[in-house]
Amino acid sequence: MKKILIMNGPNLNLLGVREPGIYGNNSFDSYLPSLQNRFPEAEISYYQSNIEGELINKMQEVGFSYDGIVLNAGAYTHTSVALLDCIRSLKCPVIEVHISNVHSREEFRHHSMISSGCLGVIAGFGLRSYEFAVMALVEEKK
Repeated sequence: MKKILIMNGPNLNLLGVREPGIYGNNSFDSYLPSLQNRFPEAEISYYQSNIEGELINKMQEVGFSYDGIVLNAGAYTHTSVALLDCIRSLKCPVIEVHISNVHSREEFRHHSMISSGCLGVIAGFGLRSYEFAVMALVEEKK
């Protein structure tokens, strides 16, 4: 069974409340059980933090024993060299995920500091973006 961690960064604890026109009406906690049911062959855990250093600590904790990380770094996507350095140091692949299509939004969201360290990037499919990332990790050959 593959072990996959889904990580959400700053303000994503407010999914379902925050800008529903962009992020939808569902919280991640309400979405997670359906995602876990969709992939019974994977052990999917979830972590969220608004603090960059805590995200790094968690990635370092699991990045050498898990089979993959799905990371929505939120606004840190566009600013964090520290997250990029961490991603590059891990043994497991990381897939960058965004709920919205960041390329159809403000100009500053068009550039990701972390993409070059990730296996791939999925954006614009709402919460299904996480499903596509988990599917890629489940199908990833070791």
